[in-house]
Amino acid sequence: MKKVDIFILRTYVGPLIMTFFITLFILLMQFLWLYIDDLVGKGLEWYILLELIFYASSTFVPMALPLAILLSSLMTFGNLGEHYELVALKSSGISLKRLMRPLIILSVLISIFAFLFSDFVLPVANLKFRSLLYDVQHQKLAFKMKEGIFNRDLGEYVLRIGSREDDGEGINDVTIYDHSQKAGNTKLTTAQSGLMQQTPNGNAILFTLYNGVNYEEKLDRQDYRKTRPFQRMEFQEEQIRFEIDNGLNRTNENLFKSSYHMMNLEQLSRSKDSLKISLAKKQKYFKRDIQNRLTQYVHLDSLRLTENEMAVDTQKLVYTSLMFQMDIHLREKAIEKALAACRTAKDNIKYHYLDFEHREEIIRKHSIAYHKKFTLSFACLILFFVGAPLGAIIRKGGLGLPVVMSTLFFVLYYVLSMIGERSSVAGGMDIFFGMWLASMVFLPLGVFLTYKATSDAPLFDSETYKRMFDRLHKLIPFIPKKEDD
Repeated sequence: MKKVDIFILRTYVGPLIMTFFITLFILLMQFLWLYIDDLVGKGLEWYILLELIFYASSTFVPMALPLAILLSSLMTFGNLGEHYELVALKSSGISLKRLMRPLIILSVLISIFAFLFSDFVLPVANLKFRSLLYDVQHQKLAFKMKEGIFNRDLGEYVLRIGSREDDGEGINDVTIYDHSQKAGNTKLTTAQSGLMQQTPNGNAILFTLYNGVNYEEKLDRQDYRKTRPFQRMEFQEEQIRFEIDNGLNRTNENLFKSSYHMMNLEQLSRSKDSLKISLAKKQKYFKRDIQNRLTQYVHLDSLRLTENEMAVDTQKLVYTSLMFQMDIHLREKAIEKALAACRTAKDNIKYHYLDFEHREEIIRKHSIAYHKKFTLSFACLILFFVGAPLGAIIRKGGLGLPVVMSTLFFVLYYVLSMIGERSSVAGGMDIFFGMWLASMVFLPLGVFLTYKATSDAPLFDSETYKRMFDRLHKLIPFIPKKEDD
């Protein structure tokens, strides 16, 4: 490896790592802002939050990596052009293609890494992230007592306190409903004052109540509905201990493995084939079943028969005309029964139609997830061929214009990707064309920009466009031209 290759790689790797982690941090902040309500106030341990953030960051790599490559390549060649290093290298006989060669090799290696990451690491990260996020979202809020509000965080007990002392432990006007017997409000405890303290290990709440009364309706006797036995017991001091579970209850991860987000290429292919076979069997069964169901609704329409057919089918005509010889009440009942049967058949067809649509959509989502494994790695390579020549053309480095340009191009790429993906999911666009739509648009753009940069074409030179309009004015003289002062 020559010194110029080492110089280019050193210039490129620094911005690549920096922009990658900056992009990852921005996406992570967006995630935290979106799910902040599910994370705050639940007493989660710090390592649980770090684990969730780590898995969430892993799932954002497919979006952060292409943007980092686009921005870093644009910054690298923009800095070289701005400090005239690119001009110096070209004047020494080193072409832009030669300068881009080590970065092209590096981009190919990054693309291979991106493919391996999306096929082996990303499914596991999605599984860990989604299962942990599900458990965090279903975790109960940490136990907090507010004045004058009934608290149901203790499961089978409902508590209420009238007021709280300044020390945080003293409470007044305490009411506790015991629903442990699943019989309604049959046990009630009230107290004038008390203390509410948490045990040192944090797994229980201890209530010490003063000057209170226990009320209980006895339901163990067979004739309690007649006699209504009732017990009332006063106390001066009583302690009640409530166990609380501050730990996170983890769900079995195998319940999430059936989702296409958690599969690699082999698993996606196998699952897709299974879904297609299942859909074909269900469609075949439904076709046979609906034919059997509709035979009982087939009747003869005499208005559509020819004279010969009417002569042959006289028995059917007589049979169908029996309804008009019925009593009016029997006729209405027969019509209502026929209408109900038709509605049942219609609802059955509608249900199966929606079921088939849902199954086909799931199959399409499997195909989309399959193509995404490749579009990620291909995007890393394409966006390099957009950012590197663009930076060499505009010759601006830093975090100013390169950030604006790369953001615009990436937003365009992302919008095209979303349009193709959503259209493919809805079935309005071919899956291959929809998933590769953004790449089909950006590949010619990258080839065009690379050609312009290697041929030193003044693509963003204002003087070039001014001369072009001057020549256009000579060809079309009626175009007004601004006179010089």
